[in-house]
Amino acid sequence: MPEDIREVPAEQYWDTFESKWTSLLSYRYLGRRHKSLDKEAGDRDVMLLRHDMRNPAGGIMAAPLCIASPESGGMSDDHYVPNPVIASMQVLDDARDVREIEIRSQVIHIGRTMGFSRAEIVDADNPERVIALSEGMGVSLGGTPMGHELVDNPPIEVVDSPDLPPLHTVFGATRRPDGTWTLPELSNELASPDAALHLGPIHVVLEAAAVELAAAAAGTDRLQIEDWHVMFVARGKVGPFRVEGKAFSSGAGRYGCRLTLLDEGNEGRVVTSGSAVFRTV
Repeated sequence: MPEDIREVPAEQYWDTFESKWTSLLSYRYLGRRHKSLDKEAGDRDVMLLRHDMRNPAGGIMAAPLCIASPESGGMSDDHYVPNPVIASMQVLDDARDVREIEIRSQVIHIGRTMGFSRAEIVDADNPERVIALSEGMGVSLGGTPMGHELVDNPPIEVVDSPDLPPLHTVFGATRRPDGTWTLPELSNELASPDAALHLGPIHVVLEAAAVELAAAAAGTDRLQIEDWHVMFVARGKVGPFRVEGKAFSSGAGRYGCRLTLLDEGNEGRVVTSGSAVFRTV
């Protein structure tokens, strides 16, 4: 099982952090560059959009936007061991022709243990074009020692193509014979520095389940997500992780889903609760 960075001696902390950060799949595979953590980021938080970040109708998915804008209440890894509590995303523009997004974050307030933040996600080539709005809150699991430096964490080279595997495949999410979506047992590629299931695979598997549920209710996969809301209830410690969900129809071209992620290896404990709203396109 992954090692919890909070148990590492202070003199080894940042070497361990670099090892964990460069092993984590979420940001490296999607190519998100963070100016306060990554050497290659420059002065902006940006991410290129690829075919595997889009739905069957060509619009943007929620999970890539949430990974690009993780919303841990402004508690960044250079000063805190952060843990997200709530992430909320409203998609205003399906970004069909957008090449790259920029994440413009704002810290609203950071208290002793809890922080609140929000961001505008815009077209990097046309910043007046707002793609989505995100906001969230997080808690600090502890502080960090002095000595932080930017990490050499180049993105995994992924050549954009319509033939790219879906994100859920890359993150190890699969469907059981009964149709249940799952993530595998916890590994370094899926774990945050504090040795818990990272927000990236959580968003990916929940959206995969939500899309399938909504498409079944709508009778079509030509759907665009408009609203995405996730509560991180508890740390995912063991796995495998199972999704339970249910779809709802408004009767007016909109479909909702309610989702729960459970840690089967930890007595079925609820890890995450989420909801989604889609419209037909």
